[in-house]
Amino acid sequence: MVDGAGPGERTQPLRLGDPQTLGDYQLIGRLGEGGMGTVYLGRTNAGVLVAVKMVRADLAHDDEFRRRFRSEVNRARQVPPFCTAEVLDADPDHESPYLVVEYVDGPTLADVVEQRGPLTSANLHGVAIGVATALTAIHGAGVIHRDLKPRNVLLAPGSPKVIDFGIARAMEATSANTRTDQMVGTVAYMAPERFSSDEDTPLTPAADVFAWGSVVAYAGTGQTPFFADSPPAMAARILTQPPRLDGLSGPLRDLVAHSLEKDPANRPSSRELLDLLISGKQRPAATAAAFADQPDLRAAAVEAQAVTGVAGDPSVSLPTLAIPPGMVGYDENSIVTVPISAPPADTVAGPSPAVPRQGRRWAMPALLAVFVTALVAGAVLVALELRNEDRSRAGGDTVSPAPSATASAPAGLPRLQDSLRRPSLWTAKDYPEEQATCYFDNALVARREQAGTYKCRGPLDEIPADMHVEVSVRLDTPDSCAAIWFRNNGQVGYQARICERNIYIGLHNKAGDGKITVHKTIPLGDAPIPLNGPGTRIGLIARGDRVEVYRDGALIDTAPLTEPELQEGRVLLGVYNERDAPETGPYEVAYTDIKIWDLS
Repeated sequence: MVDGAGPGERTQPLRLGDPQTLGDYQLIGRLGEGGMGTVYLGRTNAGVLVAVKMVRADLAHDDEFRRRFRSEVNRARQVPPFCTAEVLDADPDHESPYLVVEYVDGPTLADVVEQRGPLTSANLHGVAIGVATALTAIHGAGVIHRDLKPRNVLLAPGSPKVIDFGIARAMEATSANTRTDQMVGTVAYMAPERFSSDEDTPLTPAADVFAWGSVVAYAGTGQTPFFADSPPAMAARILTQPPRLDGLSGPLRDLVAHSLEKDPANRPSSRELLDLLISGKQRPAATAAAFADQPDLRAAAVEAQAVTGVAGDPSVSLPTLAIPPGMVGYDENSIVTVPISAPPADTVAGPSPAVPRQGRRWAMPALLAVFVTALVAGAVLVALELRNEDRSRAGGDTVSPAPSATASAPAGLPRLQDSLRRPSLWTAKDYPEEQATCYFDNALVARREQAGTYKCRGPLDEIPADMHVEVSVRLDTPDSCAAIWFRNNGQVGYQARICERNIYIGLHNKAGDGKITVHKTIPLGDAPIPLNGPGTRIGLIARGDRVEVYRDGALIDTAPLTEPELQEGRVLLGVYNERDAPETGPYEVAYTDIKIWDLS
């Protein structure tokens, strides 16, 4: 994302060879260049300034990078714009893939501290609240920032803005490190666990909380809390020494110290930080002053609290999130932070419980020994950004809330998740020639005026053959059927067609003519799916050569999967009709709250 460059002196003119346009955006200057590509100042057709990040040419031709970029753009688009630079547009399939984000006209926190010194009390408290608000939004969307630092905090009018979260970089890590000989990040803001040589060490939101403490300490004192003369010495201090917080005082100092705990399990969550900062217990006069000067900050903080649930008593230790590899979409109806003692929700579309805090404690002496040995042997190449803060680094890992409690829901975390109540992983689509459309009306609605099949535009992620899909289905018009494709590759794939009186499991013809060969019909008998009902929860579990079909958590039948060459593929949603339906419709169905698990 952008590095805070404004349209004034920080914007450089375009160079020979730079594009003049990209997609629908006119490019009018350069904002920066990093590991992933070049960031341009762009202008929309309506004259609105935006930041456009174009991927490097060598990465643009890398299919694996495009796949990762597409997935991570989908994730980043789910982060609500609470003290973050909003993701506005992206085209991962363009010849030169690009991402468009809100243009933030303001200096970086690093620039302000370097030029003017530490912040005043009210300004410091405002930055602390703003960054905690941003992390609450980012973590609530299942994203980890990975590279929070003063240069990624913009002091924009109205409220601070955090930038550069969750987007593909030139290097990527699925654990703490990219490789055993290279660490990713800016050393001064890296949590101790990020120096682990254990590839199984997960990166969790607690690493961003540690970075929050380092950023606030820097903003309040002008120096990072583990400052040393060299990166290895700084890393050693992070691993073994307490932070130096001279210049901070009172409850804010205590909260910063708490966020800089060596053990990630002992740090507060980003939501806890936010609650404590605006609860009135952390220097209420400073909080009031920060909000008085920045009304947008107050609104963002309050809305971030509302979206992520009610934390209750701030003195209660809340669970933090353990992050496996994967990707998930932000679900505005299921992201919630609850006390450890709170029971999980037992509704289809309601809140899901947070993942319990990981109990394993990492061994500091062993970790330090490994780290020092690596330094002496020269095996560790620390990827510093001290000389070039603009360079982009590895993409963020993600977390998903636990699935809703249904009889068929697996114990693991979804690979994909979307509320389907607004554009997200699934988007609107019109096909006038077919008189068909997919649109959002507090649900993903698929409609076709004539008999036939129509697919909505969904994520391009290839899901392994063994998968579990759950989605709530509503049938809006007679003879309408919800169509769920799985193991879908182009025009070939399996389809589950959910109608009022029957469920059909079939296969798209390999001829690509849109015809479906039905392998099994599952009659619903005396329990048809009601029209315009509250929604029926449909579950599909595909394993090997069989698929199990669930209705509201209860197994109703199994069906054969006859094509062994159909392995991983996309999951798609759309509309179809009963076999004996009239040619003229309309046929309309609606979907909400999809979750997809990888069972391989």
